[in-house]
Amino acid sequence: MVVISLGKESGVHGFMLDPSLGEFVLTHPKITMAPKGKSIYSLNEGYASTWNEAVKEYVNNKKFPQNGKSYSSRYVGSMVADVHRTLVYGGIFMYPPSASSPKGKLRLLYEANPMAFIIENAGGLASTGSGRILEIQPTKIHERAPVFLGSADEVNEIIALYKKHNITQ
Repeated sequence: MVVISLGKESGVHGFMLDPSLGEFVLTHPKITMAPKGKSIYSLNEGYASTWNEAVKEYVNNKKFPQNGKSYSSRYVGSMVADVHRTLVYGGIFMYPPSASSPKGKLRLLYEANPMAFIIENAGGLASTGSGRILEIQPTKIHERAPVFLGSADEVNEIIALYKKHNITQ
């Protein structure tokens, strides 16, 4: 599938290759994300011991909720695949900062920004935890940033935890 957006007004659309025609055909017009998607979170839990307190609390709340059903963890390890699932089903994709990568690991210009643009144009949110990804003024070509993107309710929850723990990048 090829996903494209030309901005908020045009929306987000998905195209699939039809081999019999040799062309991409619009199969998913006007993809939109619900404020609350499926109960899925996606991140590499191998770095859990190096996360900040906001991320630790968020993941713990999803794994062991006080009320309701726990979330499912789904992590392919490919940002494109994980974000595509988040776009289609909702939930949240996270690549938080860690002790070894305090500014995050994903590159702002060619990883974080394109995905943030698509997610936001579909009605989701994209944040570093303390601000919108698309509002960052790059200072270097390979600048890195933490990434939290997905359904608005989920991203707003991590933003609230960043505020609660007074975390700013």
